[in-house]
Amino acid sequence: MSGGQSQELIKQLLQAEKDAEDIIAAAKKNRLAKLKQAKDRAEEDLKAFREEQERKFQAEMGAKTAADPAAELKGATQREVDGVKKDYDTNKERAISYIISRVLDVPTSLSTTQKQALASGIA
Repeated sequence: MSGGQSQELIKQLLQAEKDAEDIIAAAKKNRLAKLKQAKDRAEEDLKAFREEQERKFQAEMGAKTAADPAAELKGATQREVDGVKKDYDTNKERAISYIISRVLDVPTSLSTTQKQALASGIA
């Protein structure tokens, strides 16, 4: 091999190394671009997901905020009062009859204990 041919081979080798470095640099650049693109896409998806969840949360909270706990309690209390009144109306006549029968049914005789107490002079 002559000196000119060696120089030509060295030049080719250097050019091949430069081309390889350029290819590697381009691949790295493409890789970084794809990573950035993937990151941007993931952030967009995350943003959409957050907005949807926030919208659901606000809808649920709006419904709970709009509900009046005092009115709910008032309604439950009124239902309980109505139940008690219904029970009263249902049992009123029977209770009155029972009380009157017990008041009017007074035994006219003395029990054994009462007779003993009278006999001993305690009462």
